[in-house]
Amino acid sequence: MPPTDESTDAGTARAARGSAPGSRAGTGFDPGADTDCEDTLDLRLSDELIALFAGDTGSREEAPDADDLLDRVGGWGPVRTIAGALHLVPVRAGRDLALVHRWMNDPAVAEFWELAGPEAVVEEHVLRQLDGDGRSVPCIGVLNGLPMSYWEIYRADLDPLARHYPARPHDTGIHLLIGGVADRGRGLGSTLLRAVADHVLDRRPSCARVVAEPDLRNTPSVSAFLSAGFRFSAEVDLPGKRGALMIRDRSLRDLL
Repeated sequence: MPPTDESTDAGTARAARGSAPGSRAGTGFDPGADTDCEDTLDLRLSDELIALFAGDTGSREEAPDADDLLDRVGGWGPVRTIAGALHLVPVRAGRDLALVHRWMNDPAVAEFWELAGPEAVVEEHVLRQLDGDGRSVPCIGVLNGLPMSYWEIYRADLDPLARHYPARPHDTGIHLLIGGVADRGRGLGSTLLRAVADHVLDRRPSCARVVAEPDLRNTPSVSAFLSAGFRFSAEVDLPGKRGALMIRDRSLRDLL
């Protein structure tokens, strides 16, 4: 089970709790933790690199079957948010591992994603998805031309998570990690979660629900999902944590 969606933002010093290695059932995002780590968003990219991220429509490492299982995430195009245009760009190991590794070694993130350490740790986690059958696609979130978040879009009905709740065909899960300290704790996570969840529903007609499973103890993360239009469905016992099953329903998207 990939890490969950606890890199949302809720403005406290407590991040959402991730899962134990192997289950990866938690999104390691600390909504508002104070940290002395260098802010990755201080980096300003060259025009060429911005164009590379913004214009990318796929990943050479993405599994061939990914088109069938997740309807070509890399080709979804931008989603408009109140914070600007967000692109989900499928990870390329050679291009993106160093950046994701840097984010994962932020202590506020490492506590929950449990992917800190040498780059090989992150590489193994990412390549497991890229070399798989396409049921999980790791992406860089590029907001207004700058890479600022890490996402995993995955088939929850084909994931070990499905053993822990009444999954429906084509349920789609999302995990989020916001990489820069400056982008945490100011509501951006909720904004992006809502936008991406609705993007999934728009781009995957067969999907009726977007799901997430933040650690139940991470009140800020749960609150961020609620603010993003998810509803709390149940408590679920997952490897390494007790999760809050959060669901955004297609049928309720205009009401929540």
